[in-house]
Amino acid sequence: MIRKFLIAAFVVSLTLSAVAQGAPAAPTVVSGADLKKVVPDSYFFRGLNATTQLRNSSAIHYPDDFYVVMGLVDTSGYSSDVKAKYNGFFITEKKLRFGSSMLGPGQYGMGYTADGKFHILNVAGDELLVADVMVDDKLAHPQPLKIVMDGATAKLYLGKKYVTFTAQ
Repeated sequence: MIRKFLIAAFVVSLTLSAVAQGAPAAPTVVSGADLKKVVPDSYFFRGLNATTQLRNSSAIHYPDDFYVVMGLVDTSGYSSDVKAKYNGFFITEKKLRFGSSMLGPGQYGMGYTADGKFHILNVAGDELLVADVMVDDKLAHPQPLKIVMDGATAKLYLGKKYVTFTAQ
């Protein structure tokens, strides 16, 4: 009986410790001033430093206090072949699963292409991951970029197009 009580007290202590440190109990979408703390002002990709768009950025804060951060960037200085696949940054501190593909922690370029694919690229522009895009025609007010959590699954929307991923 005492052993069960001690185990329960330990679990409660760990949970309260995580909450006290600011880690959420479940994956949560970061907003407001907290978002500004995790989104970089600029992002280096393919030889250029692009300005990030805070208003078109989002982040997920996980219970283990790790983040996944993404946002759109100004691609005006990039060549048309780079712009065809790259329109934002994707930073993850967690291993992520996109369908059957895995993405390790790191900093990447991202973008959707006209053929219905989502691309993750390393900073040199090499393709690392391709995932199928879904379209949500019922979405009433599409935004350039937003994250919606559905339990442990994240939906990354760019307009009405989205891709899903889960942290591992």
